[in-house]
Amino acid sequence: MFPANRYSCQAHKCIRALQKLQVEHVAPQLYTTLHRRLSSSVSAPRITTHYTIHPRDKDPRWEAIEMERFVDEADVVIVGGGPAGLSAAIRLKQLANEHEKELRVCLVEKASQIGAHTLSGACLEPSALNELIPDWKERGAPLNTPVTEDVFSILTEKHRIPVPMLPGLPMRNHGNYIVRLGNFVHWLGEQAEELGVELYPGYAASEVLFHEDGSVKGIATNDVGVAKDGSPKDVFERGMELHAKVTLFGEGCHGHLAKQLYKQFNLRENCEPQTYAIGLKEVGLDYTNPYLSPFREFQRWKHHPFVAPTLEGGQRIAYGARALNEGGFQSIPKLTFPGGLLIGCSPGFMNVPKIKGTHTAMKSGSLAAEAIFPKVTAESVDSETAGLHVHEYADNMKNSWVWKELYAVRNIRPSFHNYFGLYGGMLYTGIFYWVFRGKEPWTLKHCGLDANQLKPAKDCTPIEYPKPDGKISFDLLSSVALSGTNHEGDQPPHLTLKDDSVPVARNLAIYDGPEQRFCPAGVYEYVPLETGDGMRLQINAQNCVHCKTCDIKDPSQNINWVVPEGGGGPAYNGM
Repeated sequence: MFPANRYSCQAHKCIRALQKLQVEHVAPQLYTTLHRRLSSSVSAPRITTHYTIHPRDKDPRWEAIEMERFVDEADVVIVGGGPAGLSAAIRLKQLANEHEKELRVCLVEKASQIGAHTLSGACLEPSALNELIPDWKERGAPLNTPVTEDVFSILTEKHRIPVPMLPGLPMRNHGNYIVRLGNFVHWLGEQAEELGVELYPGYAASEVLFHEDGSVKGIATNDVGVAKDGSPKDVFERGMELHAKVTLFGEGCHGHLAKQLYKQFNLRENCEPQTYAIGLKEVGLDYTNPYLSPFREFQRWKHHPFVAPTLEGGQRIAYGARALNEGGFQSIPKLTFPGGLLIGCSPGFMNVPKIKGTHTAMKSGSLAAEAIFPKVTAESVDSETAGLHVHEYADNMKNSWVWKELYAVRNIRPSFHNYFGLYGGMLYTGIFYWVFRGKEPWTLKHCGLDANQLKPAKDCTPIEYPKPDGKISFDLLSSVALSGTNHEGDQPPHLTLKDDSVPVARNLAIYDGPEQRFCPAGVYEYVPLETGDGMRLQINAQNCVHCKTCDIKDPSQNINWVVPEGGGGPAYNGM
């Protein structure tokens, strides 16, 4: 025991030396490699207990547990009850009714109710809705507030510079509606249910299933009744399998199953990395200062002399946060693969200058339905895979107004990452979009993954944020309390770490623990070790609002967000 302890102490000293070297001199890649080689001999506090990191087949506590799943089959399975998934479901059943075909469509949604995890601005452009449900007004769609005026400004520290919204600019909103998107999604769910779609809220799709030939077979829902330490409870129940001819993945921004599919089928081989913002105040996640807190930036913004008068005298009634795809046209991955399709914000169809993705998501769902319907209803289908590969969907998208719309604005966001910054980007937009409608013969590139943009803390200045006043600006935890977030406390944290030693050894050492600032729900905290020498990462998984920011911005890409037990998460009530 004594020699092992001696070597462990030497390893600790070596890692501390490496941390110092990394902050001052060593390249991150070299540091990471050396750290991983040494960390196996150094014990870090155990944080992650989830089976995706610690397999159950190596855990004796699971030896006598029945692991067989119940299996059900449908023609089409849809993952995600957002605008894209529900539009696909509605369109499929419309086509089935028109052609007098029997078609079973099953949709699973991790929220306890359809629309409960939906969060948006939301200024809705009704183009896709007009095509999908032309009589939406008669059906009582909750679109009651048309846009009557646009105000666009550049804010200085104390003043604002008005920017005219000329006809034809993507930020002009005349003809659109201000909505509570969660209410609109709930209404879409009612339309789908009327048509015979089987909706299963409270069931989180946790795993992609594959045929022997490698094609997608369907999905499995998550297990329930697993204790926080990863052991089975007395009430443990295995999730169920849903098999289908085609599975549509419409999980929303940075879907955890889509991430697996990108790797499995190499779907991002020929596109730019996806880039993101967090939906508090459209704060881009490509920021460089690890001391920046998007939540606190939002609170400070509310005190601007132009903004504050709108909020004064009001009452804070709800809170939420969500990541947004901002990569646009050049970040769209391959959309089809054997047995499945990507729809909606999962592949990233948001129009960034418009700050709108609902209409494009809905249209992608409709086009997916139109592509797969003849395949799944054919009497005999000649397919090279067990799960149908519907190439036609990608062609449908490329021939649609969605593709033209995203192509026209493809250079606006990356144009802001030039030598002239904000004003250079605005000038580019004015010349090449407003005058030439995006027909320039080049496509600008993004700066790379948002996770790679943070600078070491030593190269940045800490940001002093003003204290919240409790009237216009607020503290984080009281805000999270208004999100309605709830998770079963005795379950493995669904914010999993690939390596439990990385947060302290790398994120804290180099970047001063940015996860405790970029998370808009207070999930991550660095607290002193019980022994008093050093720090450890504490994950408050019950606070998670499912925004996916941690999975996106973690500079070590060590955090892997997976689904918690179905029904857990925020309850936005129409936000």
